[in-house]
Amino acid sequence: MEADALTVHVLIEGRVQGVGFRGWCAEEALRRGLAGWVRNRKSGAVEAVFSGAPNQVADMLQAVTKGPRFARVNAVNDLDPVETPSGRFEVRETA
Repeated sequence: MEADALTVHVLIEGRVQGVGFRGWCAEEALRRGLAGWVRNRKSGAVEAVFSGAPNQVADMLQAVTKGPRFARVNAVNDLDPVETPSGRFEVRETA
C-alpha cells in the first residue's frame, strides 16, 4: 500500500442486500486497485473499508452511491477510522 494511501470506513444504507452489492463492490474495488473489505450488517446495511490512492478511493465512494443495477442507495455514512488494510480486497461474513 502506498505511503499516501487514503482509508475510509463507510456504512451504505438502502436496498443493498440481496442485490449482489458485496460482489459488485469487491469487483469494483479490485478494478481500482483498492485494499479493504465489505460485509453485510444485520441491520440491512453494508459496511465497507476502502484503502488506496486518494483519487481511486474517491472514485469508489462515488460508485457506491449508485451501486449495482438493482440496488437503491439512500445514504453513505462515514464511520470511525479503522486500521489501514493490506492485501487483496475481500468479502467478509455478516456482522
